[in-house]
Amino acid sequence: MKKKVLIVGAGIGGLATAIRLVKNGYEVEMLEKNEQAGGRLNQIKKDGFTFDTGPSFFSMSYEFEEFAKECGIQLPFEYVELDPLYTVNFRGDDKTYFLYKNIDKLAEQFADIEPDFKEKFERYMDKAGALFHDTVDIVIKQNFDSLAGYVWALMRVNPVHIPVLFKSFWNHVTKYFSSSQAQQIISLVAFFLGRTPFDTMGIYSLLSYTEFKHDGYYNVKGGMYKIIEGFVDVLKKENVKIHYNTEIKGFSEDKGALKSLTDQNGKSWSADSYLINSDAAWFRGNIFKRPAFAPEKLDRMSWTMGYLTFYIGLKCKLPQVNHHNYYLGTNYQDYAENVMKNPGTLQKPYYYVNVLSKHNNDCAPEGCESLFFVCPVPNLYFKQDWSDKDQIVDSIIEDFSERIGTNIKDEIVSRTIYTPQVWQNRFNLHRGAGLGLSHNMNQIGIMRPRNIDEKYKNVFYVGASTVPGAGIPMAIISSKLAFKRIQQHVS
Repeated sequence: MKKKVLIVGAGIGGLATAIRLVKNGYEVEMLEKNEQAGGRLNQIKKDGFTFDTGPSFFSMSYEFEEFAKECGIQLPFEYVELDPLYTVNFRGDDKTYFLYKNIDKLAEQFADIEPDFKEKFERYMDKAGALFHDTVDIVIKQNFDSLAGYVWALMRVNPVHIPVLFKSFWNHVTKYFSSSQAQQIISLVAFFLGRTPFDTMGIYSLLSYTEFKHDGYYNVKGGMYKIIEGFVDVLKKENVKIHYNTEIKGFSEDKGALKSLTDQNGKSWSADSYLINSDAAWFRGNIFKRPAFAPEKLDRMSWTMGYLTFYIGLKCKLPQVNHHNYYLGTNYQDYAENVMKNPGTLQKPYYYVNVLSKHNNDCAPEGCESLFFVCPVPNLYFKQDWSDKDQIVDSIIEDFSERIGTNIKDEIVSRTIYTPQVWQNRFNLHRGAGLGLSHNMNQIGIMRPRNIDEKYKNVFYVGASTVPGAGIPMAIISSKLAFKRIQQHVS
């Protein structure tokens, strides 16, 4: 008789684990709070436009290829490599930097401000590559059952990297580069972890290696949501049922195991094992009512920043704007050091713009553009009132218009805004922290909420706030780690 696994949450981690399970003979059923799958990797269709709501590109494509091979499937979406990876523009400077993977083309752009950029970049990449290869398989792609086991794994990492553990990303980067432009551009990747270069550990400079050398970044043809649609199609063919608009509110237990979960309508759902794709820390505190994860305890943990995201449909084309773009101001360090706690820094925000329709014509009506803006902002712990959201969005649109030489204000025909309040309520994110728990020394590896429950032997977790952490490729790795836990439990 097949063992049944009930999965709560149809984010990418939950969907990937569901595919692993069903392809290995398990019966799988899924519950999703919202009206469609995807979690934060989602989509808005409005006014004839299509918008990706969360991640707009991904790295470590080989994790997807390995996933497909292990599951015996063809990847149900197509992806293309980005080169340049993205562009960067500084306020008050007409120059746009193109982040090419080709080091010579990249270095040419810094010739006037950092003539020896190529030599410095190669040294920086050598260190980033060593950090990546010396840590990923040993620390990131492993389940740990004890602190001793985790410490033993850390001891296997080349000790030459120890000093980097005690440096910030910013301090590490500034050791290699002298110009402020190079320092800011190279350290931007720290924001991808939901914090800033000033409070992210230097060891995460390994991400620079994944950007420029190891694998790069990729777009999905038709938009990132094609990943979710493809995974859902695979599960449909396997007769896996996903129940939408179903939110878990309660539970029952029996003899040290979870017996059932109860939804908002009082309906009970039962299985042999349970996989939670909702935030691992939030679910423990809000559903299981664990004292260690009570709201006041969650507030003492380190969370990622909030995100103000907005989705703009234009009745014109913007040929001068590239697919992926970062717009930086003149107060990088002041902004980055204060964005988590000082709402006043929002007056001159840093932001990212994705023109989804640039290479996906079906994502906008003919002659139109589909734009996705992301601005890092304080989460709800530091800023509860977002009644000024329109004012902030207007200021970003005004700044963007000035930089591209086109006033887009009168060209807007569709506008949707997600504040940290929306992200919190829609995806059960504590204080609207966009990427869940941060990745400091006390919240990685065995120190992160584990992917196996501390009380119920048949409950497991997958996603950003459990191991190994946030990001699309990490979700795929997380699904493999959770699948191993379930297999071990069942056997």
